[in-house]
Amino acid sequence: MKLKIKKDLLLENLNKVSKAISTKNLIPTLAGIKFDLDKNGLTLTASNNDITIQKFIKLEKENMNVEKEGVVILQGKDILDIVRVISEEEINIEVFDDAKVLIYTDDEKTKYDLNVINKNDYPNVNLEKSENFVTIKADELMTIVRETAFATSNDESRPVLTGISFKINGDLLECIATDSYRLAKKNLRLSKTVEESYNIIIPSKNIIEFAKIIDDNTSEVKLHIFNNKILFENEDLLFQSRLISGNYPPTAKSIPEEFSLTIKANHSQLYNVIEQASILTTDKEKNIVSLSTKGDLLTVKSISNEKGKAEMKMNVTKDTDEEITIAFSAKYMMDALNALSTDEVEMSFVGEVKPIVIKNNVDDGLLQLVVPIRTY
Repeated sequence: MKLKIKKDLLLENLNKVSKAISTKNLIPTLAGIKFDLDKNGLTLTASNNDITIQKFIKLEKENMNVEKEGVVILQGKDILDIVRVISEEEINIEVFDDAKVLIYTDDEKTKYDLNVINKNDYPNVNLEKSENFVTIKADELMTIVRETAFATSNDESRPVLTGISFKINGDLLECIATDSYRLAKKNLRLSKTVEESYNIIIPSKNIIEFAKIIDDNTSEVKLHIFNNKILFENEDLLFQSRLISGNYPPTAKSIPEEFSLTIKANHSQLYNVIEQASILTTDKEKNIVSLSTKGDLLTVKSISNEKGKAEMKMNVTKDTDEEITIAFSAKYMMDALNALSTDEVEMSFVGEVKPIVIKNNVDDGLLQLVVPIRTY
């Protein structure tokens, strides 16, 4: 194998596939990145027990020169660090006897002579595609991740809650994330009706990584769904993730449908008063703040036995004369507000012990829910 390639192009794509390498893997070869060079271009592949990422770099005269086709597997961290520090515009990669690789610049002032990983030890990576794939716009998928993934759990003792539930029926996609203390739900109409119905759980950390490396927000993503895995296809990028087995808990009954009070508030101002009141709270005390209304005035308070008290007020609009006093985690509420995008938001209440529902002031299929905290 022998090629010359633009340094920035190679580094950009190595950064993408390197998300799938792990030094902690039980299979040493999975710490490597596979380079597969043919007349059409260079394919980079990295894999671990959780995800596989493959990126194809198309051969074009201005970005790559292929002198000899071949396959080589290089230590992922090493090749990434080497390419990162080389200052020249182009890099030469040449393999000798399937045992050594020489990485050098044209002036030969920079040279690296590396051992390679035995390509026969590299596991066979199966990135199969389905004929009945689901299509979603890349920017819509990124929005779903931003609006829901934060509400998943980090507790591996309940693995289903560490993922995002994807339910697809016809042209409706329903995504739900919850850690049992809060919930984020997003409904989206797909541009194409899907013949099969799907009910899967995608690990949150994996889909977050995929959303970070999508090339073009205006492009489309194809979802190839199987029993135990999902393959995301975005142009020349393939990203495969395992699925979480198990049944996602039913959440419909936890979302109130009728409310005694709904307030409308300026988005940034509401976030700010909760953030300001939360300064005196601690993680140990669950960052508890209390919210109360009196007429069109909303008050957010916090009390710390160690630090003191905080009280912030702002004007809101109410739909009824009902008043509310309720306590909740400031962190969870701020996370929920962060996921909203309109200048004005709505907070709806049933009572002091029932979940709070937070929405944009337009119907965009997004709902955030925060469970209140008893303070007595």
